Amino acid sequence: MKVDSIPIDIVYTWVDDQLPGYRNQLQQYADSKHDTNPNRTRDNLDLLKYSLRSVEMYVPWIRNIYIFTSRPQVPEWFSYRNNRIKVIHHDEIIHSELLPTFNSFCIASYVHQIKGLSDYFLYIEDDMLFGNHTGIDDFISSTDNKVLIYPRIRKTTKAEKRNDSKQGPWDMALGYCNHLLNISYGWRNRASVNHVPLMVEKKNWGDMIEKWPDSFEVTRQSRFRSKFNIAPEYLYPYFMLYTGRGKLKGLHSTYKKTFYLGLENNRLLIATGLAIIKLMQPKIYCLNDNFGNNPDVHVVNMTRKFLDDYYPVKSSFEI
Repeated sequence: MKVDSIPIDIVYTWVDDQLPGYRNQLQQYADSKHDTNPNRTRDNLDLLKYSLRSVEMYVPWIRNIYIFTSRPQVPEWFSYRNNRIKVIHHDEIIHSELLPTFNSFCIASYVHQIKGLSDYFLYIEDDMLFGNHTGIDDFISSTDNKVLIYPRIRKTTKAEKRNDSKQGPWDMALGYCNHLLNISYGWRNRASVNHVPLMVEKKNWGDMIEKWPDSFEVTRQSRFRSKFNIAPEYLYPYFMLYTGRGKLKGLHSTYKKTFYLGLENNRLLIATGLAIIKLMQPKIYCLNDNFGNNPDVHVVNMTRKFLDDYYPVKSSFEI
């Protein structure tokens, strides 16, 4: 099978807690400050809009686009005129007794069940953008069709720390994933997987869930990220690697093609990071919301100007 002949769709997971009703519903179910952390539910930069612009500019080979979100959310700028893009609500796929869910791990575990989705698809979060022309062979090896995995220098939480209350829910999930991987494939001190779009084959995503069904059930039953949850976007690359269906790229490839910038309330840091992206023009980069409760207005405006300059033309997905 030739890589460039494979039809590829994109699935975005997205919410915006500023849209009516969402924040009130979230607070109704929340039990801790982690549950109400706006970093995971805020879209104050309209990053999804700019990410879609980047798709039209730099990955024109994408077939269809799906936005997987909570009902009744639809982006305010969204246009239905392009039939390549569809909004899919959680209740169309996720069992009603699990809803509402605010757990991205639960939501991600269902993405492969979207009706009409291509056998291979890119799973992407709304804070990921394309900064340069990107090909299918950046995600699938053209020699053996294996999924490519981009590691980072940083190591992940060890399995022994999976129950450590000092860890946040994300790090606890990585520790729990490492626990499962250690049992099945042997102990490793594993590198973090870079925060980039993930090439998924539906069958293999399903195989991963069938490999650890009880743990996925616990994850799906958790309305928020919790202890003993699986982070599918971390588990999947290593599952693919250990079953011979994935290929690990070198760190040089990771840092040549990708860039990660945590959006902090630090004007000099963000100005420097945005300047690096503009100079480097990586194929993929991430602007991860680390603002906390009160984003610095100057940093927000600076980042919006950067995005407007980088992607000045509206996409066909906007009104």
